[in-house]
Amino acid sequence: QVQLVESGGGLVQPGGSLRLSCAVNTTISSFNLMDWYRQAPGHQRELVAQIFTNGGPNYAESVKGRFTASRDYAKNTVYLQINSLEPEDTAVYYCHCGRPPIEYWGKGTLVTVSS
Repeated sequence: QVQLVESGGGLVQPGGSLRLSCAVNTTISSFNLMDWYRQAPGHQRELVAQIFTNGGPNYAESVKGRFTASRDYAKNTVYLQINSLEPEDTAVYYCHCGRPPIEYWGKGTLVTVSS
């Protein structure tokens, strides 16, 4: 069974940074879908970053210039570097991978931005 495990969330002050990781227990090079989503309290889950097998990542407008998505095939891990955090970035962040129609979700890691 494929499992995605996110880590790296926590409480951070505005302006701070975090690096989220998504460890996958299978070879991620077989995936053509590697995304990060987030869901803030009272809001729908939203896509924040897409990693493509060819070409650069795409980002939601609200995070462009502050978030950087990447992956390490040797470690079967997907990353999300988040800088210049704002209170509006408070959310549970989810890793989403797969090869449609087969897709997998992690359980999420909570990021709280507060002074």
